Amino acid sequence: MKILVTGGAGYVGSTLVPLLLAEGHRVRVLDCLLHGGQSLLGVWSHPDFEFVRGDVRDRARLRLAVSGVGAVVHLAAVVGDPACARQPELARAVNLDASLALIEESRRAGVGRFLFASTCSNYGRMKNPDQYVDEESELSPVSLYAETKVAVEKALLQSGGGDNWHPTPLRFATVFGVSPRMRFDLTVNEFTMEMLTRRRLQVFGEQFWRPYVHVRDAGRAIQLVLSLPASKVSGGVFNVGATDQNFRKQQLVEMIRPHAPDAVVEFVHRAEDPRDYRVSFSRIAGQLGFKTSRTVSQGIEEVAHLVQDNVIADFGDGRYRN
Repeated sequence: MKILVTGGAGYVGSTLVPLLLAEGHRVRVLDCLLHGGQSLLGVWSHPDFEFVRGDVRDRARLRLAVSGVGAVVHLAAVVGDPACARQPELARAVNLDASLALIEESRRAGVGRFLFASTCSNYGRMKNPDQYVDEESELSPVSLYAETKVAVEKALLQSGGGDNWHPTPLRFATVFGVSPRMRFDLTVNEFTMEMLTRRRLQVFGEQFWRPYVHVRDAGRAIQLVLSLPASKVSGGVFNVGATDQNFRKQQLVEMIRPHAPDAVVEFVHRAEDPRDYRVSFSRIAGQLGFKTSRTVSQGIEEVAHLVQDNVIADFGDGRYRN
């Protein structure tokens, strides 16, 4: 299959692209390289790799990028609550308007498969903290980031099915782990780096729940969905992660502590947090047979070794954050 990956130079994309190439797919990446293109150097000379530099807001580049592909994996976005809050107009233009344009151009070009990277943040806050939310639960976005994701999901699922159009939104848990385009503004990675390098960490709302998934498993889930018959995933929504990898922030600190026993951690209690959710991933496990390969504990160890071995010179460099 020839696959377009938007945002292919990003945190998830740069992990996914080698997986798809290794499976024999031809891969085209559309990316504006906001954080540089070093993450693509490992695949640059691969005979089945193609790169198109461009912004997803540029309709002409979208039209070029979708030409001749059988599947689109749409990862490009202004990612995360802080980044979207900082530049709300840009976030709406990229996450919502450009996504809707990509859906339109993909349908016009005859693209068959469309995988959309959504988020478990769409669930917002659990009504019952003793239960897990799943794909049938009410969506309660409490940030601009989640609002744009919910809007695109809705448009995608209302775009109709048929023999030649198979949309699949994937709601990812919070991602962690080492990637060719490394990020240290994600909870597990950030906590590990801060406790190891600065020996201090301030944690807000330590009692609230989040689900987590390794960046490689995020790529594996996309790989799996693309490998299955379209009829099995068409119009389906799937949470991506593992049910036993839901943790409170305080639990993350406890898992990191053996790697940084001298770190001073300050817990800043918050009675209210708009995001508090434990997520069930039984649908993707039961219907698609997906199992994650790496736990949060393993991801912490992976990031800890990266930090301790000084593989990255300056952890504060802006390229490692969104």
